[in-house]
Amino acid sequence: MNIEILQPKPFDLVGNPILVAGNAVGFESHLTIRISDGHDEIVATATAGSTSIRQFQAAVAIPSAAAFTLSRLFVTVTDDSGGEEGVPPPAVTVPVLYGPMILPGFGGYWLHTVASGESLSAIARRYYGAASRYPLIQEANQHIVADANLVFPGQVLRIPRQT
Repeated sequence: MNIEILQPKPFDLVGNPILVAGNAVGFESHLTIRISDGHDEIVATATAGSTSIRQFQAAVAIPSAAAFTLSRLFVTVTDDSGGEEGVPPPAVTVPVLYGPMILPGFGGYWLHTVASGESLSAIARRYYGAASRYPLIQEANQHIVADANLVFPGQVLRIPRQT
C-alpha cells in the first residue's frame, strides 16, 4: 500500500475545512479524497508522487448543504487508478469526529485533564456555564467516553469551543 494519512489521525476532532495530508504515490499523481458519514459524501482530489512516494495535502471544504447526519465521518484517500479488474484500488480510511456537527460554530477545542472527583457535568459547568451541556463533551470524546458517568482522573478530554 502506498498511501499514508498523517493528518487527520484516527478520531481527531476536525473543523471545516477538513485538512488532509500524508504521503502517497498515485498514477499520474492523482488521489481521490472522500469524506462520508455513510449517508452523504464529499469528494475532492489531491496530487502526490507519480513514480515515488511524495507528500500530499488538501483542504476539503464541507458545503453547508452537506447532508451529514452523524458527527463521525470517514476520510478515505484512494489511488483510483491503482486497481485491476476484480481488485479494488489502494485506499486508506481514517475515522474523524466533525466538530461543526457537535457544536454549531465550532472553532477548535480546549484540552482538559480530568481531576479526581470530576464528572462530565462539572466539566461542562466550568467551560459552558451549564452542567446540562455535558453531551457536547461526551460526543467530542466518544472514542474514549462511552458512558457519561465513567471518566477517570488523568483522562485528557477535548472540550469543543465556538469561534
